[in-house]
Amino acid sequence: MTGAGNGTGASRAAADINIVIAGVGGQGNVRAAQILGAAAVRAGLNARVSDVYGISQRGGPVVSHVRVGRNVHASIVEDHRADVVAAFEPMEALRAVAKFLRPGGISILNTKPVYPVEVSTGKASYPSVEEIIRMIGSVSGTVIALDAAKVAEEAGIPIAANIVVLGVLAGTGALPFPVGALRESIRENIPRALEQNLRAFEAGLSIGKERCTGR
Repeated sequence: MTGAGNGTGASRAAADINIVIAGVGGQGNVRAAQILGAAAVRAGLNARVSDVYGISQRGGPVVSHVRVGRNVHASIVEDHRADVVAAFEPMEALRAVAKFLRPGGISILNTKPVYPVEVSTGKASYPSVEEIIRMIGSVSGTVIALDAAKVAEEAGIPIAANIVVLGVLAGTGALPFPVGALRESIRENIPRALEQNLRAFEAGLSIGKERCTGR
């Protein structure tokens, strides 16, 4: 678990925020984006949520766009305009940061890779996670890298890495609405294993607060 930053990306939350959530199909991108959007609406803000799928719905890239603020209209985050990239897979984190993150923004990534078929069969290579983090750090103001799957497992629900990452995001202080709104949104949008999911969220929240410097 690593955290680095100069505080640029961790300043007091602005009224508007652009968030890109990246991963592969089956990792919970869509649910995480829905939870964020619903929390923003609960807090009296406007929210626009959009999901873009890759080649296949399960196992292919998925990018979710969440735009929150008093006056937001378009649902897609423009290139290099994301304040935060939150990713559930390292290589998808790198792709999303390269395309969407603004200079000095916040990057949060789960360090557990999901290897594509080409890598598993030896037809392609996969960079080391350390190298991926280094490249992401070169353009980010704050980087929080953690094994979110392990944290979720310790909370009693291994599939909730997405909820852990949401907790980390809340812990950075970047969201323009209270943490309580996000907790209530989780309660409304998670139909099963609610207590385990809330434990996963709280674990991520603590990591975000601890790892995000400049607070």
